[in-house]
Amino acid sequence: MLDTIPLAVWIADGAVILCFLSLLAYRAQVTRYEEDQLFLSEDSHQNEQAEQAEIVRKVGKLQPLVRIFGGAAGLMTAAILGVFVWGAMKTMLQ
Repeated sequence: MLDTIPLAVWIADGAVILCFLSLLAYRAQVTRYEEDQLFLSEDSHQNEQAEQAEIVRKVGKLQPLVRIFGGAAGLMTAAILGVFVWGAMKTMLQ
């Protein structure tokens, strides 16, 4: 059954999934120190406000990549699974 799906497709799917998981890990690392609540009424919190703005900017830049790689990983995995099931059904019905 594995011979119906070329090795290159398996490698490409693995690479896309690896990129997706790497992006998720990086995003988790970036948001690790993000605060849930900030009290910015005083001028003494300008540094914290700048740090939070930088985190939000980085996450905003990552979000489209996470969606693209997540969608591609899902579609490729579903396609491989579909080909595998189709081949199994074809073999069972013969």
